[in-house]
Amino acid sequence: MTGIGVEARAQGARARALAVLRVRSRALAVALLPAAAAVILLAGGPSGQFVGHGWDIARWVTSALAALVLLAAGVIALVVARARPAVTPTVAIAESAAPDLYRLVRDLADRLDVPAPSAIALTPDCDSWLEDRSHPSHGPPPPRARDEIAGPGHHPHGRTTTAPVLVIGSPFLWWMRVGELRAVLAPVVAGTGPSAHPDIAAARRFVRGLDAAVAVAADRGRSPGLRLLRAGIGRVARLLLRSCQVHAAEMERGVAAAAAERAQAVDYGLRIVAQEQVGLAYAGWDRLLTRVALPAWRMGRWPSRLDAGVVAALTELSRRDRLADGFTSRLGERPACDLLEEPGAIDEATSLLAARLFHGGPAETGPDWSPVAWQEYPEEVVDRKWRTDAARLHRVLDALGVRRTTTHTDGPTLARVLNHLTGEGPAWDGDQSPRSATWDGGQGPGSPAWDGGQGPGSPAWDGGQGPGSTPRTPFGDEDDDLPHNPRSAALATRLGSEVAREEVGGASGGAAGGQPAGQGPEAALWDDRALPLFPLQPPRTDRELLTDHVTAMVCCAAMDTVGATPALDWLDGPALLVDGERVTDLTPRVLSLIEDGDAIPLRTWLVEVGIRPEKPVRLG
Repeated sequence: MTGIGVEARAQGARARALAVLRVRSRALAVALLPAAAAVILLAGGPSGQFVGHGWDIARWVTSALAALVLLAAGVIALVVARARPAVTPTVAIAESAAPDLYRLVRDLADRLDVPAPSAIALTPDCDSWLEDRSHPSHGPPPPRARDEIAGPGHHPHGRTTTAPVLVIGSPFLWWMRVGELRAVLAPVVAGTGPSAHPDIAAARRFVRGLDAAVAVAADRGRSPGLRLLRAGIGRVARLLLRSCQVHAAEMERGVAAAAAERAQAVDYGLRIVAQEQVGLAYAGWDRLLTRVALPAWRMGRWPSRLDAGVVAALTELSRRDRLADGFTSRLGERPACDLLEEPGAIDEATSLLAARLFHGGPAETGPDWSPVAWQEYPEEVVDRKWRTDAARLHRVLDALGVRRTTTHTDGPTLARVLNHLTGEGPAWDGDQSPRSATWDGGQGPGSPAWDGGQGPGSPAWDGGQGPGSTPRTPFGDEDDDLPHNPRSAALATRLGSEVAREEVGGASGGAAGGQPAGQGPEAALWDDRALPLFPLQPPRTDRELLTDHVTAMVCCAAMDTVGATPALDWLDGPALLVDGERVTDLTPRVLSLIEDGDAIPLRTWLVEVGIRPEKPVRLG
């Protein structure tokens, strides 16, 4: 029954591939129609069939139209054939670097009776797929594979074709065991069978060429003639894509169904367990990137062992989550990363690629973009991040005109932040207060951006931002359930503007934390020289920025007054240790301060721990 099911699904996929190719044939027929009419008219003149002045005009017009259509069709066909299809950025794995992995994939292909993939590459994501890289612009072709589909009723075709590349998610290699990886890869490798069929391969090349032609046409260029030419090419390519998109989608579904059907005979029971590990790996990988890697990337540091980190994160998740209790017992089996000769070097390469894909970092290490090991993360990332944020918070307080808390020291203190957000002690210079009619977010009459005494209640007030800045909504207005704290709102708005200016400055200067050159919205997709920016999280709101900065100031005070230490939590990122115990209840206390102006929960905790807020702290 399995062989019959595979054959039926493969036949359906081939039928859809023929439908896609029929679209190509119809387009060719339309392009040749004026030429055919011209040939008929030209041949009818000498034979005496189409004689007269009117027929002579028709012959000239038809011949000119045929030449124009053939020229346009030739240009479009050339662009479709030569345009570079999109290729996912990956880390190529040579056979010499992973002979055991190649052997596992080939054995799997033999068991499935399909051609083996031509090469193996890794991607910093929790997914695996086959990718055709037979286009000349993708480099030298990998080894050839027999163009055949084994199975009932199939016979080898008398030609060879380049087998697709097997792309494997790097977290799978580090978290999964060898047997689990084989079970997960079985339906993927089984897809090389349908990929080798000439009709399916031709249909895929046609669709990829059209897609690449649309991308080429999107780059209009500066010349009006070139823009007009590319607009015409793009319009025809999009029309053809719309004509075959349903057939192409059904073809891919048929190919996937046939591959899944064929793979059922290989490690079926183990695949159920392996699929559970896929979901767990995805959850741990997402938290590791957003909560651990992202803070480092923003500082110009990239963790060099992300895949090893996901193992630690998932092990911690298994320890905390009762649903994952049984998953730790499997860690005694051989991990799939043992199939690599130098897993550390490959982990470093995929970690750098992850930073480029998800944050837009440079492709090479530099002064402002350097790797960081996990053992160095607390000191090099956590401590620096907190002190940098605390320094920025005090710079904004200075810009707002907030006075120092005492006359005994000019150093930055936590007490200054507490008193400002609660309205205790001295406030703004010039006795301005949030309720004052002349309060302008800390900008006095001597400030260049002073707007003549517009306060928060004024329609023209923009939160104290200067001319040309993007309007931002104070965080108190984002949630109607939160009471409006004017001091927190003004501070959060200025912090948001300050962070935005730093990011813009970093981008224009080529810093690692900003968007590198060539990665704007007009950059070519998947250009190896300028990768697009894929942010892991939406831009932080002003409230989130203020929360982070106040929390950082509290952590700096804890480190400098009671000897607390920065640490790394594999699931939550930066953490504070007091007497060796992780502090877990700091965020709600900080939120109570900035949202309600209530410092009692935070002050109570400071007294319990022994932190003295009036003592100056060291800033980055």
